[in-house]
Amino acid sequence: FGSLCPLQYVLDGFPVTLSQAKLMESESIIPLIVVELELDEVEVNKRRLEDSAIPHLKNDGSEILHNSSDYFKEEVEHVRRYYQEQHQNWFIFNGSKNKWWIFTNILKEVCISVKRMQSYTERTQSGRAACISRLCITPKQLACQLGEFGQYCPVCLALHQHLVDLSDDTALTHAAEYRTHYYKLCDQNHLQKFLSTPDQFVAPNCPHTLPQPHLLPRKLTEAQVKAKFPQQAEMQGFCPVTYKDGKQRYEALIQGSLEYAVEYKERIYICESKQKQDTFMRIPETYWDQKLPVKVPPVCEPVSLTSLPNMGYLEQGVARPLIKAMTAAGIFKPKFPFLSIQRSAEIYVAYHLKAFNPKSPEHVRQMYKRKLALFEEDCALIPYLSSEMRGAYKPPGERSKDFEAKLNRFLALEALGPQIDL
Repeated sequence: FGSLCPLQYVLDGFPVTLSQAKLMESESIIPLIVVELELDEVEVNKRRLEDSAIPHLKNDGSEILHNSSDYFKEEVEHVRRYYQEQHQNWFIFNGSKNKWWIFTNILKEVCISVKRMQSYTERTQSGRAACISRLCITPKQLACQLGEFGQYCPVCLALHQHLVDLSDDTALTHAAEYRTHYYKLCDQNHLQKFLSTPDQFVAPNCPHTLPQPHLLPRKLTEAQVKAKFPQQAEMQGFCPVTYKDGKQRYEALIQGSLEYAVEYKERIYICESKQKQDTFMRIPETYWDQKLPVKVPPVCEPVSLTSLPNMGYLEQGVARPLIKAMTAAGIFKPKFPFLSIQRSAEIYVAYHLKAFNPKSPEHVRQMYKRKLALFEEDCALIPYLSSEMRGAYKPPGERSKDFEAKLNRFLALEALGPQIDL
């Protein structure tokens, strides 16, 4: 791009499907940024009803609008995930703001991306290291051009001889290119050091080289640890980091958790927490070869929930989440249109339990949090309409702007009520 700004085009409402996004990329068209304007469903319906007053934008009713909205959300979710994972160029803005606020903030993001591209071009053409953030580099491109340190931070290795694995960090905020190779840095400070003097941190001038792949520590999942049976964890499952940092005293012998297991030199170590796991991953040589004292604390076997009597199982398993859900229901006092108070409370408690279940995947919790928020909005229709419809009849021109949208939503819920998906 040199010092000139490339031609800019705005594609409004495209792509809206995954196939369209991939078709664009097959023609080497990758958006600089992709903007999503986020609006709640009530505001969307309100704007659609306003558009229906325009003859050439007339729609065919609330049911068709609802179905088209669901289809759009499903398709856009695939497009959003694609651009977030492949190019990291998806930005979400509050669509309820005025058009000048939206324009200013979108322009700000575009300018940042263009400046990053110009800086990258100028630095690489002069043989210097350059930041690759906001360049829409795909994970496949990154993997093909990774330098001799792979996913490890070269600055940490050079300055502290620490192995900082950044494979879990998919963002390229702190990544750089030097001599056509990519390097990932752990923070902004190390990125600036690398950009200033890259030769200090890469071959042949780097003071330390990355160990062979089979000598690198790696994190293990609980399933991977169990799959290695009959191989047992070293140090009888006590956390090596806690023991070493605790000056190898008896009271520093703390049992680790399988959630934070590490493999190093074909041995398994169980750490106490994620922080201790990360510490072991950085400097495994400090912690791997330790001997336990003759006397160690007894291993406390966890009590299985299913072995408890019914009352004990309920108390230990679901009492707290249920109390929180019922307390929230008692505070909110839900009453869904066309449903009884009892049924409304039951649905509210069910949504709350699923939305805050710590054992559910994050995407499942987020889905039920959205359902809970929508359920609360629908419950709020009753007090809203009762207050707006009180008193003498008001002609349409004197009603509040969102009255018609909320009234139509209320009436549509009569058929939806018994079919609520839990």
